[in-house]
Amino acid sequence: MDSLVVIIYLAAMVGFGVWGRFKAHNQEDFLVAGRRLGGLLYTGTMSAVVLGGASTIGGVGLGYTAGLSGMWLVFAIGLGIIALSLFFAPKIQKLEIYTVSQMLELRYGKGSRFVSGAIMTAYGLMISTTSTVAYATVFHALFDLNKVWSVLIGGGIVILYSMLGGMWSITLTDFVQFFIQTIGIFLIMLPIVLSKSGGISELFSSLPESHTSPVGIGWEAILGYILIYTLGLLIGQDIWQRVFTARSPGVARWGGFSAGVYCLLYAVAGALIGMAATKIVPGIEVQDDVFVAVVDASMSPVLAGFVLAAALAAMMSTASGSLMAASTVCRQDIVEPILARKDIVPERGDGVGAGAGAKDTATDGSDASASASGISGSESGLESGSGAKSTLVRSLVRETGDEIRDSRIYLIVLGVVTLVLAMIMPSVVEALTVAYNLLVAGLFIPILGGLVFKRGTIVGVMAGMILGAATTIVVMIVAGIYANEAIYLGLIASLVGYLVGSFASKPTSPEVMAAWKERITR
Repeated sequence: MDSLVVIIYLAAMVGFGVWGRFKAHNQEDFLVAGRRLGGLLYTGTMSAVVLGGASTIGGVGLGYTAGLSGMWLVFAIGLGIIALSLFFAPKIQKLEIYTVSQMLELRYGKGSRFVSGAIMTAYGLMISTTSTVAYATVFHALFDLNKVWSVLIGGGIVILYSMLGGMWSITLTDFVQFFIQTIGIFLIMLPIVLSKSGGISELFSSLPESHTSPVGIGWEAILGYILIYTLGLLIGQDIWQRVFTARSPGVARWGGFSAGVYCLLYAVAGALIGMAATKIVPGIEVQDDVFVAVVDASMSPVLAGFVLAAALAAMMSTASGSLMAASTVCRQDIVEPILARKDIVPERGDGVGAGAGAKDTATDGSDASASASGISGSESGLESGSGAKSTLVRSLVRETGDEIRDSRIYLIVLGVVTLVLAMIMPSVVEALTVAYNLLVAGLFIPILGGLVFKRGTIVGVMAGMILGAATTIVVMIVAGIYANEAIYLGLIASLVGYLVGSFASKPTSPEVMAAWKERITR
């Protein structure tokens, strides 16, 4: 019966993917859901994308081993969403772009897009791979499939509904998954396991103080979670791409804030479930096995099926969102800019040239400046060495005539890469740690600096990215992948490189800064 419930859920996801197919009419629909999500849809999809396997399976496992303080991994994610939403999301939403790397190019000028895009693509692939491995373990437990078939079937479903309608399909499935998660975790699993363990008062009185303290894991571990996950959530492409879907700065701020609060509650719920599991299924050695074990031990087949569907919802929503993020960045910030280098044309004083060429390329029915997200405005004022102005046509979004088709191709290809990585990767936890470390150490300072520090330059960005990433890699090699020193020293090196490089170089050109200011203040 539990398997039947999960099969119905999976069929429904494909159905919502088909529905999204009819809502995606152009590239903006496919990549950012037309930038028109309201508060309810936005809150649901933002919550679903950040609460994946690590938050659900991992959060319960941490509650089992560390007690109430096991909430800090997911709690740090919630803090990151709240900080992003209150302080940066309204500004980000106004940019009307598609990727984080495009923000760097708009703010600083050309030079950083390929490197930052490569880091973001690797990060998205690792997040998607980790989620794929997580839901493959559920498929293995439910249907007795080996790892290869579990990955192929689960991953195939995610790729299918994601590529059908892009962000519209993902938004619709995410909202349903958010609904299922809420019922499965808060209304079914949490009350049942607390009741089975004797109630919350009995549970707390029977556990040692270290398991009932909110800081039992120690401040060093808590700081590590905040540095990696809170800061990582502030700059991740998968998160920013959801911000781009909001229809207004207000939706981006308050819808995101609501999602962050939901994450905080989810963190506490996961920790409490893990604590209760110590009484229901004691003696489990592998913490990631706790979730399924406590479901089997405390619920009827129908309820167990719904809760397992909730866990799958958490994992698959993160996998699809990360896959969309990786494919978007790979296409727009790595491959397409290389192909678009052939499209450099002179801009004459009469307005003919780059501007006209850009207008001619808007083939999906949208205005060229809207589809290209306007970097041409900041570049059209840049003087070449001879004094003539030049513009790289479609330098943000290279129009090909069928952007949805091309986006689907990239999504499918990177989806296949994700499936291969999920089958062969010996330790996805290590890979995920490396990805987050490089993301935060390499990009956090340049991105934050672009939003708050006017003197930052492209030289500072490159110095910060290279020094931060290189320092993190060296420390991980010397001290180990899980050493907190890697992120500490990486951030310090990135900050030093960013500041020294910025002050040692000429300020960003007034034309670029004027275009940036106009965009974020409109």
